Amino acid sequence: MPVAQRSKSTDRDAAARLRGAGLRPTRQRVALADLLFAKGDRHLTAEELHEEASCIGCSCSLATVYNTLHQFTEAGLLRVLSLETAKTYFDTNVSDHHHFVVEGCNRVLDIPVGNISVTDLPEAPEGMEITHVDVVIRVRPKR
Repeated sequence: MPVAQRSKSTDRDAAARLRGAGLRPTRQRVALADLLFAKGDRHLTAEELHEEASCIGCSCSLATVYNTLHQFTEAGLLRVLSLETAKTYFDTNVSDHHHFVVEGCNRVLDIPVGNISVTDLPEAPEGMEITHVDVVIRVRPKR
C-alpha cells in the first residue's frame, strides 16, 4: 500500500517505538520501522527491505535503508546476524536465540528457545566479557 494509505495508528506505533529507542521518527524511518516490525519476528536483508519499501511507494535509496538498519541496530531495535553468507541479515527479534540457515536459499529460521543448551564456555580474555553466543545450524532439504 502507498505510504499515504498506511494506517495512522500503525505510523503512531512505529513512531512511538522509534522515540522509545531514542530515535527521531522521520517519515522514512517510520515507514521502514513499520515494514520491519508490523509482520512479527523477521530476518531480512537491506535489499529485501528496500524492495518492500519500493512496493509501498516509500522512496528511499538503498544507502538510506542501510543507514537506517544500522541506526536501528545501534538503538537496540535490531540485531545483525553474521551467518557467513554473502548477505547480512537483520533480525527483529533481539532476544537471545539461535538460528537455522537453509543452504541454497539462505533462508533464516529461529530455533525455538530452550532447544539448545550452551555450556562450558571458555573464560573471556582479560578485560573482556561474553555478551552473546550465536549458534547457527545449517540445514538443507533431504536428498
